[in-house]
Amino acid sequence: MTYKGIIYTVEDQVATLTFNRPDVSNGFNIPMCQEILDVLDKVAQDDQISLLMIKANGKVFSVGGDLVEMQRAVEADDVQSLVLIADLVNQISFAIKKLPKPVIMSIDGAVAGAAANMAVAADFVIASEQTKFIQAFVNVGLAPDAGGLFLMTRAVGANRATQLAMTGEGLSAEKALDYGIVYRMCPADKLEKTTTQLIKKLLRGSINSYRAIKEMVWASEFQDWQAYTKLELDLQENLAFKEDFKEGVRAYAERRRPRFTGQ
Repeated sequence: MTYKGIIYTVEDQVATLTFNRPDVSNGFNIPMCQEILDVLDKVAQDDQISLLMIKANGKVFSVGGDLVEMQRAVEADDVQSLVLIADLVNQISFAIKKLPKPVIMSIDGAVAGAAANMAVAADFVIASEQTKFIQAFVNVGLAPDAGGLFLMTRAVGANRATQLAMTGEGLSAEKALDYGIVYRMCPADKLEKTTTQLIKKLLRGSINSYRAIKEMVWASEFQDWQAYTKLELDLQENLAFKEDFKEGVRAYAERRRPRFTGQ
């Protein structure tokens, strides 16, 4: 597969996946999601790779779903493409959590929507001090996707997860560190160095141990994910047909507050 929305490299046992759509704040569209899934499969199958690091080009790590694509889908009444993206981003979070190798996410800048939930799926998040995690779904009349509430309730507790999802308030890197979402926080100019230090530490360990640890964590916390996925996708499809979602997307495009009516 030829990649257009991402960059994929492998060097010294480390696979690096870089989000590379900075012109749309690294928003996920269908081709980009398919490329990410292809990389995750390659990493899982390649015995020469010991760990995966995910980063992004541009000032924004990722807004989650591509809002330009959302606006196009709303105007074209193409709800099914939005449902497909919701399915794909869930598959990505699922694959990250199931990957039998450590996954590090190195984040600088805003990380919102599906991307914020993928960060919760990662094993380690290194975040710059200016990083902010945003459950932005409520701002466009949707509910969290990419396994968001399934992951968040287990990471920070049901009350905190509910509050973050319902308010859409940004979670600072410092608070995310306190909540346990972030492993290390550092100045932006130290992000690469801090990430590299963790990579070196993990490369000294046994991939056999990492594989067993991830399998045991999955068995203890995440075996019900597939049942949850059906509910998440059913609700997202229902919400995507609502007038509130269309209003939310149009309001974003017009840079104004949405006027939700519950329709």
